[in-house]
This record gives sequence, structure tokens and C-alpha cells, in this order.
Amino acid sequence: MSESIVLMTQGLEKSYGKVRALRGVDLEVQRGEIFGFLGPNGAGKTTTIRCLLDLIRPDGGTARVLGIDPQADAVAVQARAGYLPGELALNDNLTAERQLRFFADMRGGTANRAFVHQLAERLDLDLKRPIKNLSKGNKQKVGVIQALMHRPELLLLDEPTGGLDPLMQQEVLSLIREAKAEGATVFFSSHIMSEVETVAERVAIIRQGRIVEVAETASLVDRGLRHATVRFKEAVDSGVLDRLPGVQVLSRDNALNVALQIEGEMDELIKALGSFPVSYLETARPSLEEVFLAYYEAEQDHKEGI
Repeated sequence: MSESIVLMTQGLEKSYGKVRALRGVDLEVQRGEIFGFLGPNGAGKTTTIRCLLDLIRPDGGTARVLGIDPQADAVAVQARAGYLPGELALNDNLTAERQLRFFADMRGGTANRAFVHQLAERLDLDLKRPIKNLSKGNKQKVGVIQALMHRPELLLLDEPTGGLDPLMQQEVLSLIREAKAEGATVFFSSHIMSEVETVAERVAIIRQGRIVEVAETASLVDRGLRHATVRFKEAVDSGVLDRLPGVQVLSRDNALNVALQIEGEMDELIKALGSFPVSYLETARPSLEEVFLAYYEAEQDHKEGI
């Protein structure tokens, strides 16, 4: 395993009874990158992360985290990683501060108290309040702090902004960027496409326990469906646009305005428009969410034989 690869799985398999949660998951995450793990609830995101930390054992395949086999030395992996589960177990009888101290003690007392207070201030969390009196969002903040407080070299975050208001969501994304800037590698799962698009350099899409795509975020978006509006200076016969590969004419208005949908690169469209008197051209880049939904719909259509 190359030193540049922080996390790797090969053929990871996991079943719960008759349900196959993971079906041969292959992943590689490079040192220092922010890697988004995308999929709807139940796709296998949480199961994958738990296997990486040896919180559950896979039925087949292998995993390496920071060069370590988690099944051989889970303690070493967990000491060097920061983990935020989708549902963090907290003790209602403790204050937030004592709960965080408990987590730090479990890791050998590695947390910096000043850094903990800095994180709490940024996330607007009162450390003196009992866990039982905290809202869902504030409990999530406790989880974020415990994952970050020992400045781990690897962050494994399962839905890190769940339960947070938009302002705090942005603050958590800022903390993720700062962790990367300090040299950490970040692997985080989410079903919120906008936040993944904001911070992740590469993404993997998991569907029903299988990895169906791994790509740079920008590249994946560029492959998505774009929409374009073209306005001509005079009425023209734009029928040639219908025959361009990857171009679909959605509507025409008095032979002056054309609405298009483009799949893939726009080179052929731009060349074709060069022969027309164009006064206005506007294109809308798809969001990662639109790409994700289109990908899933295409996969479903293929499965149904449409």
C-alpha cells in the first residue's frame, strides 16, 4: 500500500441476514484530500465506515486505514482517527465538557483543552450545560468537537452537519477545510449534495452496496446535463441543433429563442452556433445534486430495461 493512500478497501462485503449491505466495495483515498461518500440512506455508507474502524467485521474483502489492518489493530487506527458516527451515544448525566473529557480519556488524554474551548465557541456550544438539556443540534456539535479535538490525521465523518442550522453547517464545513489545510485527510458521507460539492475534491457514489462511480467532483458535474438558452438576432432554422450528439431541443419560441439540454461537452454545440447570428447564450451548470439524481434515474431505467 502506497504511503500516499490513507484509506483503501478491496472487495469489501457485508450482509445482515439476507440483506447484502456491501457488495465488493473498492475505495482508495489519497493523503490530504477531502473525499465525499455519496448515497441515499441505506446505500452502505455507514456500514463501510464502521468496517474501516473495526466496529463491525466485514464478511469478505480487506481494508487498510493509515497502513494498518483495522481487524489486526483497531486501537491504533482509532487513536489516529477522528470519528463522528451518524448517532453518537452520549451520557445524559454529564455536562458537555465532562463528556468531551471522557472521550479524550478514552484516547489517552490527547485533547487540547484550549482547542476544545475554541471549537465550542465557534460552534456556539455551552460546555457547562448537561447533555440531557441539549437539543439535537447541540448534541451534534459535541460529536463534531470530539472528532476534531485531538487533531487527528484522518477524519471519518458520517453526516457531519445533521441536525445543524445553516449557519452552523457552514461553520462545520469551514472546520473540515481547516483540518485539511493542517494536513488531515477527510472521508465523509452525506446525502446533502450541496455540502459535498462545496468541500470535496473527489467523490464516490454508492448504490445498494456497490460503488458505481468515483470521480473528481468538478469532472462529475461537468458530465451532467446542462441547460442552455440561445437567442438569435433574426429568425433562423435551427433544426441542425436537433441532430447534434448529446443535444436535445426542449422548446422553440418564434424561431428566435431555443431552450436546450446538453449532455457532456459543449464543443459541437458551440461550433454549430458559429454559423448562426447569435445575440445571447446562457448556460446553467448542473449542481452535484442534479447529477446524482440523474445518475440514479439512469441506473434505475437501465435496471428496468427502459
